[in-house]
Amino acid sequence: MIHNLSDVQSIDIGNDTNIWQFCVVLPQAKIGKECNICSHCLIENDVEIGDRVTIKSGVQIWDGIKVEDNVFIGPNVTFTNDKSPRSKEYPDYFFKTIIKKNASIGANSTILPGITIGEFAMIGAGSVVTKDVKPYSTVIGNPAREIIK
Repeated sequence: MIHNLSDVQSIDIGNDTNIWQFCVVLPQAKIGKECNICSHCLIENDVEIGDRVTIKSGVQIWDGIKVEDNVFIGPNVTFTNDKSPRSKEYPDYFFKTIIKKNASIGANSTILPGITIGEFAMIGAGSVVTKDVKPYSTVIGNPAREIIK
């Protein structure tokens, strides 16, 4: 289901994926099956989203970001892809950010460019992720640090 109030230009969208109102999906984006993309999201061209991914409202997925299967991205998570952004100056390439299978990113977290978030990792709400996150770990805070359970 693609809501009629969204601008979805990609045709590479898997079966049973829902894209809600006020979303923009650019033509070269790849989105898997059984995903749920909530309202007010932007997905750029050089983006791969796996199967059964949930992207809550207010998230922008910029060029260079890969989201593997079964990932949860909470509301208003902020991704970045340029370490030195300047108005009207564009890098030769965008840093690659990878969110591995079954990871969860809490609401309002910020993910800096070039980060890999490991499988089953948990990012606490409001965290600022400045370096790679190990598989099966939980990180919280600014900057995000691993907590021991």
